[in-house]
Amino acid sequence: MYFFLSNFSFLEIWYATSIAPKMLQTLLSGPEVISFVGCVAQFYFFGSMAVVECFLLAAMSYDRYLAICSPLQYSSLIHTRFLFAGGSWLRGFLTPVVTVTMTFQLPFCAAYNIDHFFRDLAPVIELACSDTETVEKTTFILASFITMVPFLLTVASYIHIVAAVFKISSTAGKQQAFSTCSSHLIVVTLYYGTLGTVYAIPTATQAAALNKIFSMLYTVVTPMVNPIVYSLRNKDVKNAVRRLMSQWAYTKET
Repeated sequence: MYFFLSNFSFLEIWYATSIAPKMLQTLLSGPEVISFVGCVAQFYFFGSMAVVECFLLAAMSYDRYLAICSPLQYSSLIHTRFLFAGGSWLRGFLTPVVTVTMTFQLPFCAAYNIDHFFRDLAPVIELACSDTETVEKTTFILASFITMVPFLLTVASYIHIVAAVFKISSTAGKQQAFSTCSSHLIVVTLYYGTLGTVYAIPTATQAAALNKIFSMLYTVVTPMVNPIVYSLRNKDVKNAVRRLMSQWAYTKET
């Protein structure tokens, strides 16, 4: 578990770093200028980290499946963790190359004003002066594969986990099994919930401000919340939260 969490933590640092610094600079000083190379770099790294997160979450769910459904074989299958983690990073760095290459070969108009706090696909291709249908279809096919395949693998893992947990006779055993998966399940729900809200709903039906809010949720807020979610399993953190809530309740009463 900690092997995947270390990979996930490293990923979240890269994910937030590719978006947050420029976003904060824009919020503090107004519209900012970004170079063409900087725009391409942010577009690429954002796409890469999104792909890595999808496959890494699927790998983590399979790891939880092995831990609960095949506990006796769990330690002997340690090599699969390195394979899944390495495959996630490799797919992440290779998959966006096609989209980035096709997108930034388009001819762009003179007004390079991007109505967003980062360089996402939709606001970038709005600046194109030519037909973008090929780029959009290619991106849709790739995005469907890199989101649906890991998502379905995650769902399949949890179906087997739930079936195995219900076979456990003791209540304590069930609670322990669900506790093993609860943090990861919350993170998966947060990520795919906000991601699906942004990209599953057609852009034309979303207000620009609403789209930015949902985009901020999965690019900035979710990476910030994830460490808290995983830390809640730590007894020291739980005790600190209880003390904080007690102090808050006492202050409110007095």
